[in-house]
Amino acid sequence: MAAPGPVELGFAEEAPAWRLRSEQFPLAFLLQVYAPLPGRDDAFHRSLFLFCCREPPCCAGLRVFRNQLPRKNVFYSYEPPSETGASDSGECACLQLKTGAHLCRVCGCLGPKACSRCKQAHYCSKEHQTLDWRLGHKQACVQSDPLNQTIPDHNFLFPEFEIITEAEDEIIPEAVEMEDYSDVTESMGRIPEEELDSMAKHESKEDHIFQKFKSKIALEPEQILRYGRGIKPIWISGENIPHEKDIPDCPCGAKRIFEFQVMPQLLNYLKADTLGRSVDWGILAVFTCAESCDLGTGYTEEFVWKQDVTNTPGQGLNP
Repeated sequence: MAAPGPVELGFAEEAPAWRLRSEQFPLAFLLQVYAPLPGRDDAFHRSLFLFCCREPPCCAGLRVFRNQLPRKNVFYSYEPPSETGASDSGECACLQLKTGAHLCRVCGCLGPKACSRCKQAHYCSKEHQTLDWRLGHKQACVQSDPLNQTIPDHNFLFPEFEIITEAEDEIIPEAVEMEDYSDVTESMGRIPEEELDSMAKHESKEDHIFQKFKSKIALEPEQILRYGRGIKPIWISGENIPHEKDIPDCPCGAKRIFEFQVMPQLLNYLKADTLGRSVDWGILAVFTCAESCDLGTGYTEEFVWKQDVTNTPGQGLNP
């Protein structure tokens, strides 16, 4: 296993619509991390997909999947997609992949089911077909216009942003004018040793970990993601930190290692409360196969650990 690299910080940024359309990212998800492995021909394209239910009771049902492919494959072109936004022309919502597979009109996932009446609207499940029917497809179904020209807005998906990254060690703190703290130092020096000991005892392990977390992100408080395969996560709480035995091995037999964590700042961008629903976390730590085992053309489920800010017990999540 290669030595851990530098930490990459992720930030949410508005992006041209063409970047976020289904032809580029055909899955509905909370967050996708594109993380190829240098020197691995079988992992030239390597992505991690993190899914989250919007309802509070099943927010704990987070799921993360890994997929990797060589550069030459049957799904993507050998050359990268155009950066000009050429696909912005027209209003096509691209609800069908080049392979011929259809996508669900509600969530953007693969849609093998079709409306029995119009045969044009595709869905991933009966539940999403019902939702679309109730919120507009009942009227549109009998129209002759192609349904795939626009994606209906059911407020099901989270707002979409592009994640841009910046190496943490390249961030330079702003210069600040230092004040004269000599008077403060002198006054602190006169505090009795017994009083200092008493104050120190009141600082719990929980306080120390939380302050360490705040100090670590102070330079870039807007970061929504920290990526560093093989490094250690920074925990937001002293409660519910997993032990090695809590992280299950990959089905291939290899250990799982930490790869990235989702920060609480992302919650500010999701705007889930506008629907009267709320998802919440302190951090989401994702652990993946240390060997990044070769999957061929399939997906494998990896492991995500949810840690809350409060003392509410969290849980590790795995198949």
